[in-house]
Amino acid sequence: MRIGLDYRTVGTSPQSGISRQVYALESALYSLPGLELERFTVAPLGDEARLQAHCPAWGCAKTAMHQPHNRLRFEAGFLPRALREQHIDLYISTFNMGLPLPPKPPGLRTVVLLHDLFQITLQNYHANRLKALIYKTSDRLSITYAVHSADRVWTPSQYSADETARLFPKATGKIRVLPNQVDGFSTLAADLTARQLPARYWLLVGTRELRKNVPFLVDAWQQARRQSPAVPELVLVGSLDHLPEAQRSLPGIRALSGVSDGELHALYRHALRLWQPSYAEGFGLPVIEALSVGTPVAVASGTSLDEITPPTAPRFSPSDGPALVQLMLSLSQRPAEDSAEQRRLWAERFNHQAYRQRLADLIEELK
Repeated sequence: MRIGLDYRTVGTSPQSGISRQVYALESALYSLPGLELERFTVAPLGDEARLQAHCPAWGCAKTAMHQPHNRLRFEAGFLPRALREQHIDLYISTFNMGLPLPPKPPGLRTVVLLHDLFQITLQNYHANRLKALIYKTSDRLSITYAVHSADRVWTPSQYSADETARLFPKATGKIRVLPNQVDGFSTLAADLTARQLPARYWLLVGTRELRKNVPFLVDAWQQARRQSPAVPELVLVGSLDHLPEAQRSLPGIRALSGVSDGELHALYRHALRLWQPSYAEGFGLPVIEALSVGTPVAVASGTSLDEITPPTAPRFSPSDGPALVQLMLSLSQRPAEDSAEQRRLWAERFNHQAYRQRLADLIEELK
């Protein structure tokens, strides 16, 4: 069976959460017997990616690969012919959309990896309103086409599967859950001395997207610190620029950018707890990363975080500030709810062995 893999996200953002899942999917597919794998992407002229993947004759800047006109040029003008020429049996799109437009090569089966639907259900950051409207419209059209035309829709959580079925009820029968692979860290924990971190801190990873709900958590944390010196300082992986201006200079808060894998590993290890306050989350990668090194977590309820978090971990409403303040005060003065070993064992259910077994089952279903 010859499988084609959409590799475009790797070119635009090689360290992103989606790209990390593309690497996991690629590695797992290589490990399964009877499969041949081919990559398909767009790349600038002369880029070494052209030696590793099938690319159109025209070049494209890495930062422009996902612009609507370049997507259309790739998915309509290049991909159907390229898949036919390479005799691809199954094509997997890896970023919510991106399946080839008609005419579909005879015998081709397709899968769309639908991480979440927040591109079309929530407000996202764009340079201006016109750009936001253009992207939201094109994303809605592309996702709708992908969901309806794909033979299977793979989502990383039951929450995302249920949301897909809610928005696209005719697709319900072809939706499957493939939880993300999270293997912990292959790099050693780095020395954080130069970062001059506090001895005691809580951690939050990711500040850019509105759905991460960071200002809500920061506000509750500020109130809790006013009431008790036991509440630790707060370290954010991301930028303070995504917070309201009044929160950027609060005492006890700091943001770290340009964090390496080794530094992130160490940040998780030394944190007293990871907080994940998202009101919309398709999976929740930082939660599993924290658990994989034994760090306690506390998460907002109501989305996929309910599925991926141990039942003993504290949960809170993503909109009830006073209740979160009380939870923070309580957690700052009591021991963690379970052992580090229990947390690591929970995280192992998302390791590469579990991922490959589930993927093998899903591939077998499509043969």
